[in-house]
Amino acid sequence: MNNNESTALGIITGALEGAAVGVLFAPYKGSKTRQMIADEAVSAKAKLEAELAAAKDVIAKTTIDLKDRVMTNATTKTHTLEEQVDAIVSDVTHKADDVIGTLEKKLNELKAKSKKLQKIS
Repeated sequence: MNNNESTALGIITGALEGAAVGVLFAPYKGSKTRQMIADEAVSAKAKLEAELAAAKDVIAKTTIDLKDRVMTNATTKTHTLEEQVDAIVSDVTHKADDVIGTLEKKLNELKAKSKKLQKIS
């Protein structure tokens, strides 16, 4: 007999011996034991369903909280970006006003020089 056959025979023999000892020393009749196993299975199923429902609620709440945080963060960033754009536009407007003012002064200076040159000629 090879090693695999010996192992299989050992497992089968052990299972049969275990079943025989279990039947001989079982505290309850088979029908009562099966009923106890069925009751425990129903109880375990109910407990698992309750835990899954609780986990589902926690996941749903966490998802909603995360979504709210992301939306708040996005809104804050949008407001910040809008404020930055407004500040840039304001700065550019002031700079443009400064440039226009400077150009008007230069234009007036050039007009004045032009009048002087026309009087000289």
